[in-house]
Amino acid sequence: MAEPAGCAACCGRGLHAFYSLSGIPVHSCLLVGSRAEALAFPTGDLELAFCGHCGFIGNRRFDPSVHDYSPDYEETQGFSPRFRRFLDELADDQVRRHGLQDKTVLEIGCGKGEFLVALCERGAARGIGIDPAYRPERTASPAAARLTFIQDFYRPTHASLPADHIVCRHTLEHLRDVLAFLRLVRRGLDDRPPGVTLFFELPDMERILVERAFWDIYYEHCSYFTQGSLARLFRRAGFEVLRVWKGYDGQYLMLEARPADEATPQPPADEDDELERTRQQVLRFESDIQDQLASLRAQVEGWRRAGRTAVLWGSGSKATGYLTTLGLREEIAAVVDINPHKHGKFVAGTGHEIVAPASLADLRPDVVVVMNPVYREEIGAELGRMGLAPELAVLA
Repeated sequence: MAEPAGCAACCGRGLHAFYSLSGIPVHSCLLVGSRAEALAFPTGDLELAFCGHCGFIGNRRFDPSVHDYSPDYEETQGFSPRFRRFLDELADDQVRRHGLQDKTVLEIGCGKGEFLVALCERGAARGIGIDPAYRPERTASPAAARLTFIQDFYRPTHASLPADHIVCRHTLEHLRDVLAFLRLVRRGLDDRPPGVTLFFELPDMERILVERAFWDIYYEHCSYFTQGSLARLFRRAGFEVLRVWKGYDGQYLMLEARPADEATPQPPADEDDELERTRQQVLRFESDIQDQLASLRAQVEGWRRAGRTAVLWGSGSKATGYLTTLGLREEIAAVVDINPHKHGKFVAGTGHEIVAPASLADLRPDVVVVMNPVYREEIGAELGRMGLAPELAVLA
């Protein structure tokens, strides 16, 4: 496909390409029913490019036509107690800060509806969720009568839906035309009464750059933001940015905004410094990433030479990025996940079967690679309950 003419966030030219991957799975969270299907899974190419004008980072080789966000898309993290606690605390905060007790919340890209359910259980009057991957059988809540779900992508026709507060979590990074999408959302607010607020959440690119966390770079995510580049995008699309912060141990960016008046507020004076910092982080990532890849390949090879059995805990996008980028197959004996909907399915691109934690009682691994450090404590506790004490190799 042809490359975009310029930056998808500001239309700037002169993008700096700094990281490339070829032949990686186009989906990381789509349920795959057999090893053969996983090994033959469609692939695409990735070329991340940095915009020196606004700080946006995007995949210039991205083709949105290859994606299938159907009910077989399994993105939920809700089986983790740690994640559920985060989600509930976030819902409490949103209800309290925005006074949602008598208001309607519209969630764009609601997934299986867990966050919208949490908002309504904690006081929001009504909830409307839009997502083609929603599964109605997953919603069992006392608040169900106050919830409506639409199995679709967000479209101009949805602008007429009632909304006092708009939520969009972990969706923007899946979209190539980010400025066009936010302008679509903004146009939908033109005829609404004043007071509509927005909350967006997505991965933090600064952490990925600093930690050289290549496992958080994969085909599904075509758009990457720092705090500054995200704020610039929202202002350009016609919003006033109220607050930008990081959460979930610094892994997620959070932004609150509202429609701007005619005069958009000026950006903070330190944003130029932030843009230059991102530029330097991109250059360091570019210069150091091959050493990072070589180091982790050597680590896995060392386990293999020593006859140590290694497994991966967590079968989501991080696992797909880690396995496919490092080219790992038989070096990893199993991929474990606590989500029962994934058991018996296979990792796209590598063909690893996804198994339940209980299977480790027989496998008795020597090393467990923890894909997300935020889950180290609960993974260690689960292993302990099975009488296992393997080395925990935590990616961070």
